[in-house]
Amino acid sequence: MLAAAVFKCLACTMASIETAALHENEPHANDLAHRLNWLRAGVLGANDGIVSVAAIVVGVAGATTNTGAILTAGAAGLVGGAVSMALGEYVSVSSQSDSQKALIEKERRELAEEPEEELAELTAIYEAKGLRPETARKVAAELTEHDALAAHLSAELNIDEDDIVSPWHAAFASAIAFTLGAVLPMLAILLPPPGLRVPLTFISVLLALAITGAIGAWIGGSSKTRAAVRVVIGGALALAATFFIGSLLGSSGVV
Repeated sequence: MLAAAVFKCLACTMASIETAALHENEPHANDLAHRLNWLRAGVLGANDGIVSVAAIVVGVAGATTNTGAILTAGAAGLVGGAVSMALGEYVSVSSQSDSQKALIEKERRELAEEPEEELAELTAIYEAKGLRPETARKVAAELTEHDALAAHLSAELNIDEDDIVSPWHAAFASAIAFTLGAVLPMLAILLPPPGLRVPLTFISVLLALAITGAIGAWIGGSSKTRAAVRVVIGGALALAATFFIGSLLGSSGVV
């Protein structure tokens, strides 16, 4: 039920984005791009949660049928993976954010100290894009009068001061996506009777991976079938490997 709700939510988001894409040349195109990036990150995070936790619980299930042991391993994998994903995203986005903020401050300082040189630089940028010198000068002057910092950030650095991503938002989004993905194999391994746990987990996980692979390909504009097959094969190999190792350890009496 939870997995169905998650995929329904993703489908609704995809539908709204597809509708917005019909107007991609209008001013809200940048918003569409940001939504696509967030959705792509969410799909990848969910995919990581599915594979990582599924591999853990299937491996433990190969060694023992003890529900407590499987639950403990799965919960540890879910929490550890979510924290790891959040931390990695926070560090990555913080570095990017710090760099962007430094560039913005540098540009603000240059505008305050060398306004004429900055105007000439902006004019040269528009001339290089194909405008006639007098037109480029006029455009640069009008943009500078309206919002000099925004004009230079856009033309020189392709940065929007209002679009700097928050590291905390990115970290929370990554952790939530991983957790939502991890819930599926946890439910699949814990709810059925012991004899059906591993087969049902294999089926549900590979089906979920096919869906996330297809969604990721749709976002990137590539082949959905090829992407789904690729991620399903990778997931199947991971599950088979951990189940084989868990079975060996269980049969050998090590655990």
